[in-house]
Amino acid sequence: MFKKKSASRAARLTAIAVSVAALGTGLPAVASATPVTVIPGLPPVEVPELPKAPTLPTLPTPKKKKESPKPTPKSTTPAKPAIPAMPNVKSETGYVALAVDGAHQIYWWKNGEFIKQMPISMGTNKHPTSNGVYHTKEKYRDMYMDSSTYGVPIDSPEGYRTYVEYATRMSWDGIFIHAAPWSVAQQGVSNASHGCINVSTANGKWVFDNVGRGTPIVVRGTVGGKYTGD
Repeated sequence: MFKKKSASRAARLTAIAVSVAALGTGLPAVASATPVTVIPGLPPVEVPELPKAPTLPTLPTPKKKKESPKPTPKSTTPAKPAIPAMPNVKSETGYVALAVDGAHQIYWWKNGEFIKQMPISMGTNKHPTSNGVYHTKEKYRDMYMDSSTYGVPIDSPEGYRTYVEYATRMSWDGIFIHAAPWSVAQQGVSNASHGCINVSTANGKWVFDNVGRGTPIVVRGTVGGKYTGD
């Protein structure tokens, strides 16, 4: 009786061991197994892997547009005339002047160095200032100028008698460089005198105070003839 029970128990244990071994060999390893879905009463079904999401293409970084340089606004101020070369004339005082009709400017040098520039108004086309080399003579702090000195009566349509200041004589026939506040608007722009060189009161005073007798003043570019007297 005891032997039969022992034999039966041994047979059961053997059967259990065989079943466990069979299960162990039939199941896939967890790390490398393909996922399966187990439904009771049906064979296991492998679940396919889901496809990976496609990689989106990298968009190119837009290039920054180079800003075009803004154009420099053009100046509306008229350019200052360039300083001409000093005339090659002798001077007893060290001063030399050049009056240029086209620029309506007079330029001053002292001992070969450029020192000053002034706007001027010379003689009109009807009464032009002659071209040539003048030399300064006597000076008048103030005086009356009248047309009778060169043959035009004061009471004629072209006649005049005018009070002026800081007058420096350039010729014996009535040409002066002098202060002319009434023609400041024309100085540097156009000719408005009867032949003299008109300058502002401040510039007339500078000539009166600084420029000695015998200083050469060269006149160029007028419609007048050539000055020969001195």
